[in-house]
Amino acid sequence: MGLNFNLYFLYMIEYVLKFFAIYFLTLFKFIAGPVLGHAAGYALFEIMLVTVLGMMSSVFLFTYLGEWVKREWTIRIRKKKVLFSRKSRRLVKIWQKFGSAGVAFLTPILLTPIGGTIVLTSFGVKKKVIIFYMFISALLWSFIFGLSIDKLLEIKFIGELLK
Repeated sequence: MGLNFNLYFLYMIEYVLKFFAIYFLTLFKFIAGPVLGHAAGYALFEIMLVTVLGMMSSVFLFTYLGEWVKREWTIRIRKKKVLFSRKSRRLVKIWQKFGSAGVAFLTPILLTPIGGTIVLTSFGVKKKVIIFYMFISALLWSFIFGLSIDKLLEIKFIGELLK
């Protein structure tokens, strides 16, 4: 019984460390959750869990600390910025066309969780709205990516490329 407990304990430590490593990377890049979750052998639910937790941790952090960071760091680091860059114009077009729901929807694909949250915060979207839309987006995209990675790897050509 002692040996089985020790093996189980080591397995759980390995699982938790792997989970937190994937979680940490998902704080910065959404796609890390589905890709690394699949590589770790996670089921769809586990992939979705680690991906949503990672993205929403970034969203919470930057939603509630975003105003402080903006206030404290822009004064110290302020450079003479170009007011209308290609990137800022693209963000404004997305904002005008789709609103906060559209920005949240496109965040996992085009932006990082941090980037999408900063964009929504800078447009003055209420915190509850940011969290709601980002949560729905994280659930949707983690489900789609979690399922599609399995299906893509079933294609013989792609599976052989990744071996």
